[in-house]
Amino acid sequence: MTQSASGPYPIRPIEDDELDGFMNVDEHAFNTSPWSEGDRRVALDRFEFDRTLAAFDDTTPVGVTMCYSFRLSVPGQEVLPAAGVTFVSVLPTHRRRGVLRSLMLRQLADVRDRGEPLAILWASEAVIYGRYGYGRASWHLDFTLHRGEGRLAAAASAGPVPAGTVPAGTGAAGTGAAGTVPAGTVPAGTVPAGTGAAGTGAAGMGTPAGDGLRLRIAEPDAALPELAKVYDAVLATRPGMFGRNEAWWRSTIYDPAEHRQGAGPLRCLLAEDASGTRGYALYAGVDTWAGFLPENVLTVRELMATDPAASAALCADLLSRDLTTEFRLPRRPVDDPLLYQLADPRRTRPKLNDNLWVRIVDLPRALAGRSYACPVDVVLEVRDEILPANAGRWRLTTTAEAPGGGLAASCVPANAPADLALDVTELGAAYLGGTRLGAMAGSGLVAELRPGAIRQLTAALAWDPAPWCPMVF
Repeated sequence: MTQSASGPYPIRPIEDDELDGFMNVDEHAFNTSPWSEGDRRVALDRFEFDRTLAAFDDTTPVGVTMCYSFRLSVPGQEVLPAAGVTFVSVLPTHRRRGVLRSLMLRQLADVRDRGEPLAILWASEAVIYGRYGYGRASWHLDFTLHRGEGRLAAAASAGPVPAGTVPAGTGAAGTGAAGTVPAGTVPAGTVPAGTGAAGTGAAGMGTPAGDGLRLRIAEPDAALPELAKVYDAVLATRPGMFGRNEAWWRSTIYDPAEHRQGAGPLRCLLAEDASGTRGYALYAGVDTWAGFLPENVLTVRELMATDPAASAALCADLLSRDLTTEFRLPRRPVDDPLLYQLADPRRTRPKLNDNLWVRIVDLPRALAGRSYACPVDVVLEVRDEILPANAGRWRLTTTAEAPGGGLAASCVPANAPADLALDVTELGAAYLGGTRLGAMAGSGLVAELRPGAIRQLTAALAWDPAPWCPMVF
């Protein structure tokens, strides 16, 4: 066990029998309750004792943090090792004493020594982590729609409509969430099961959704193999997502009654065809009535799809559920297909929030580990007061086409004059392609030393699709 004795509060990893003291710090800092037995089992399934750090006042932990060992998707269908920073907290009685800074510096040194080029986190407070070199690298949108606002545009229908049938969610009037059909063109008796007279309805077992798709309700635990296949397919193309093993999947569908806040159990909707599952949604509803009027709320915990038709089919069904007055879709990517599939996208009422924060730990390995959207050849002057090996001039040059798309690149020390100067924080923010370097330059955070360098590097760092992390860790 390695212990850092710098400062008045020695830092070291905790032993198994010190877990309660570790969690006590987190509970006081975040005003949370102690773990239940179920919480403890699920958390310890993913817990990495050798990656914990605690600052001690005598024998009492007063500040803590931990890392998960992730594989992170980066632009170009590449996956790099990344430290997922979590549990960052300090006892209220020991704030403003340098405990957090000591923990952060020790943790970054440990990440560097383990050979991980990146550290990532979700920031509880945005003002904290920039001082340690973390930059806001991806963003997400929270959607809130009301009843009747989930109708998709005709062009976004979940596939072609066979003669004499109507997609799920379309009623006798000829309009519904999955698209539009002229009134009077639907013979009696051809509306799919689960579609009511009002034109909206939940998917039943095997409800057709067009494009060869069928929607099927399944138990989340029984559907885990199908969920994992879809998730892995999306991860391969979407930067910012981390790979999930069985423990992380158990955490994803963990649904104890005491965590539901009045909602029903977690449910699963699959979009599938003869070749297999192409999309899924995990969701739960709250059963609330005002007199004889429903005020139910449906919240989508996670929705993944491998193609636009599957995404449209899932959204068409969920956003047309009967007896539901509000639909919430938190933490959606900023380029979510729903924004372009809805007949009236304003009805999503999008709210922007920062998502994943990235800290570049090994600069040349990180920059050479992703692909680039277009050719670039620039010399960067990088400031990094915490990890000085990153500081100095680096030449970033694209080379050949990368196997996963885009261009591969090399990043080596340089003696030539710099084309632009920036802090490692801004480089981390731009790393996944979700925060534009040019926007930060326009804010005075990046200095252009050669005309055109900012525009060139901004274009090269950009990526499609936008980076996104769907799960807080």
